[in-house]
Amino acid sequence: MEAWQNRNPGDLDDALPPISADDPAVAVTRAAQANPAWASLGLEARIAALRPLQSAIRAEAETLAALIARETGKPLTEARGELGAVVAKFDLTIADAERFLADHPVTDGPHPARVRSRPRGPAAVIAPFNFPIHLGHGAAVAYLLAGSPVLFKPSPLAAVTGAAYGAIMASGLPPGVFQIVQGGGEVGRALCLDPRVRNVCFTGSIPVGRALAQELAADYAKSLALELGGKNATLICADADLDLAATAVADALCLTAGQRCNATSRVLIAQDVLDEFLLRLRASLARYVPGDPRDEATKLGPVISAPAVERYRLFTALDVGEWLIPGHVPATVQGRRGHYVQPAIALCPDPAPLLASPLHTDEAFCPVLSILPARDEQALLDLHNLTPFGLTASIFTADHDRFERLGDSLSVGNLYWNLPTTFSPSTLPFGGLGISGNGKPGARGFIRFAADEQAVQWRSS
Repeated sequence: MEAWQNRNPGDLDDALPPISADDPAVAVTRAAQANPAWASLGLEARIAALRPLQSAIRAEAETLAALIARETGKPLTEARGELGAVVAKFDLTIADAERFLADHPVTDGPHPARVRSRPRGPAAVIAPFNFPIHLGHGAAVAYLLAGSPVLFKPSPLAAVTGAAYGAIMASGLPPGVFQIVQGGGEVGRALCLDPRVRNVCFTGSIPVGRALAQELAADYAKSLALELGGKNATLICADADLDLAATAVADALCLTAGQRCNATSRVLIAQDVLDEFLLRLRASLARYVPGDPRDEATKLGPVISAPAVERYRLFTALDVGEWLIPGHVPATVQGRRGHYVQPAIALCPDPAPLLASPLHTDEAFCPVLSILPARDEQALLDLHNLTPFGLTASIFTADHDRFERLGDSLSVGNLYWNLPTTFSPSTLPFGGLGISGNGKPGARGFIRFAADEQAVQWRSS
C-alpha cells in the first residue's frame, strides 16, 4: 500500500506522522455489511448515537484545531472557527433531519398516503484540504442521520487531521458505519465508482468533478453532489462604502491564503471610485503579513504545498495589465522555510488580455486578485457574467434597490449585500451554479439530497 508523510507547510522541518493508504474495496465491504442494521434504526436512535460524538469533538476541538494549523497551514484562529462550525453542524443537521426526513401525510389524493424517506446505502465523502473536517463533516452527518454508512476520504494533504477526526467519529458508532479511507485520487475514484456505494459527495476541482460525473453517468441512480469552486467577484458601485468594501475584499482574498472556493478573485468596480478604493485596499491588506499558522497573531498562513506555490508563481507572472502589488515568495518567514506567498493584485483597465488568461478562466486558489474598472452598472454585470462559474458574488452599494436589481442578473448560488464573498454561514445552503456545482448545495438543507423519497398509499376500508 502507498505511504506518505506530510510536512507542516509553515515549517518544512516539521514532519507529521506517516500515513498509509487503505484498500477501498475492503472498506466498502465493511460499510455494506453495516448498512442493513444502521438503515433499520429510526431517526431518534441515530440522533442519540451522534450526540455523544458532538460532545467528544467539542472536548477535542483545541487539539484538532492545532492539528489543522500544523498540517494545512490554516491560521490557528481560522482553524478554531472551523471546529466551532463542526460542532454546530450536529445541531443544524439534526434539526434538518427532523424536518426533511419525517413522514409527510398526503390527504388530497385518491387514497390515504404518505411520503417517507428511505436510506440509500453507503456514502463516499471526498473531503478537501482547506476545510479538512468541516466540509466533509456536514455531508457525513447528513448521510448518517439519513441511515447510510459513511466512507470518509480525507485529502491526502490533510490525512493526519482526517485520521484524528475519524477516530472520534468511529469510536461511538457500530463497526463499519463510519470509516476513514486514506489515499489519493485513485482510492477516491475506486470508492466513488464502487456499485455498492450509493451516495457520493465530492468537493474539489472542476476537472476531477467533471470526470467523476462522466464516469458515474452509467450508474445514474447513484446520487452525486459536486462542489467545484468559483471565480468569485465583488462588485463595487459608485455609492459603496469603500472602507467596508476594502476590508471585505482583503479578507475574502487572504483568508486561508486564498484557498477557499468562495474567495474573492475578481473586483469589478465603478471607474469613478477606483483610486479611492485602491488606497483603502492597500491599507487593509497591511493586516495580512505571512506568519506561522500556529501563532495566534497570524492572519496569513502559507499555501498548502510546493505545487500551490508554483501555481501562484504562474498566475503572478501573467501579462494581464499592471501588477499594483507584484507576486512575492519569501524564502523564509520568521526564520522558517515554508510555502509562504504574499497577496498580489493586478489592475486590468483593458479586460481583453485578462479574458484570455488563466487569471480569468481558472480558479486561482491562492491570494491573487484582478481588478477591472467599469463605466456603468451594465458594464459591471457584463464583466461578471464573462465566466461560467456561479458560486458566490458580493455587491457593495448603499442602495438596496440597486442591490436587488443587479443581483437579479447574477447567476450565482450565494449572493451577498455589503458582505465578503467568504461570508457563508452553515445556517444557509451553500452551493454553486454553472460549472461551480450540480444543484445539490451543502451546508443547511443538504440532507434533502441524502435519502430517497418513497410514496406509500393504501386502500381505505
